[in-house]
Amino acid sequence: MGDIIIMIILGIESSCDETSVAVVKNGREVLSNIILSQAETHAKYGGVVPEIASRAHTEAVCTLCEQALAQANLDLNNIDIIAAAYAPGLIGALLVGVNFAKALAYKLSLPFVPVNHIKAHVAAVYLDYTEIAPPFLAFAASGGHTSILDVSGYTDFKIL
Repeated sequence: MGDIIIMIILGIESSCDETSVAVVKNGREVLSNIILSQAETHAKYGGVVPEIASRAHTEAVCTLCEQALAQANLDLNNIDIIAAAYAPGLIGALLVGVNFAKALAYKLSLPFVPVNHIKAHVAAVYLDYTEIAPPFLAFAASGGHTSILDVSGYTDFKIL
């Protein structure tokens, strides 16, 4: 038998009005997931204000990263890959997470993996339902991005 490979991923999500940082082991085990909601801030405006959302992500992402690592009982030296949502979403908000992740990956000489926010909703199913495997149909509803997807492989999706 071969050696068991353990991969630790630091994931960052900032596509709209929540900043989230998670640490995941081998793509299936969530070691931590810290979420900071901005819902209360935007409620007084009747919807998300993109500039306010972007600024709040900027203020939160570093602290949330530290909290996620602490909750997972790890530090940056344990991370193998850094991932961030790159699309779809509010461009300014996405840029905060992507640029933070890219800078951190560069500093640590780690690979950066851009993640499609909608495909990530489908992939999240694998965390709770480990027995599920493609092919299957999926329904993803996230803000203004509602899709029915033909999932033919773990990374192969077609919008129906």
